[in-house]
Amino acid sequence: MTYIKVNGSFVYMVAILDLYRWKVLTLRISNTMDTHFCVEALEEAIALYGGSGIFNTDQGSQFTSDAFTSILIKHGIEISMDGKGRALDNIYVERL
Repeated sequence: MTYIKVNGSFVYMVAILDLYRWKVLTLRISNTMDTHFCVEALEEAIALYGGSGIFNTDQGSQFTSDAFTSILIKHGIEISMDGKGRALDNIYVERL
């Protein structure tokens, strides 16, 4: 997840990326940092492309929530999370 400045305020963008194929699978933008739009992006990516073996995120509350992790578990996707303070791990979405 990253933020984008728009007209003096911020919106938040979550992107589900396939780093192997260097492809954006899904993308959502919201004016709040809630879990709902992250879950929607994840569900759409799985519906369109199937599950992957490993899903990597940062440790944000959206990605550690039961709503998000339960979808990964249900589809047999291994959960991988970056360590605390690893800002450069988010560089793929930041560059997008």
